[in-house]
Amino acid sequence: MAHMATHSCLGKLIIALGIIILLLIIASITRPSVQTMQDEMMDNIVQCIEDNDSIKTDKIDDAIHNVGYIFTRADSLVDPSTIEAFHKYNRLESYEHTFFSTSYIYNNIKPEGVRVGVGLFHFVIPTVNYTDLLLRTGPMHKGYGTKIKTRIKEEYFGENPSIQEFHYKRDPRE
Repeated sequence: MAHMATHSCLGKLIIALGIIILLLIIASITRPSVQTMQDEMMDNIVQCIEDNDSIKTDKIDDAIHNVGYIFTRADSLVDPSTIEAFHKYNRLESYEHTFFSTSYIYNNIKPEGVRVGVGLFHFVIPTVNYTDLLLRTGPMHKGYGTKIKTRIKEEYFGENPSIQEFHYKRDPRE
């Protein structure tokens, strides 16, 4: 009877459901606390700031760096003015959910916040990117009376073609 129950479709569904429920219980017990998320994410953000250089990376490089941040710690030789600028212009907040925890960074560029970390099974998995951080501010416009300097001179690009609605369905010589 047990052999037939475990090999039937309903039996396999019940077993899968039991495994999922067990994993959810373990996830809710091992969810990182808000303080753990804050501490780990500050370490991950410091490592992100340290790793940033003039080379702009793509999403794969960021993902590889973030995986490395899980298992490493930041150096103690970080410029204190950079950390002060981070705390001045950014706000890091962490939240506990039923089965996991999340961390968000809020600043003037992203006032709605951007998720920079997820905590699950006692691991804090960073998803931080250097472009999520605001570390310096300055004027974007020097004043309303000044002209914007451009290097492009006025050039003649020719006449606009006579394009009509649904032009692609008719003879292009029309």
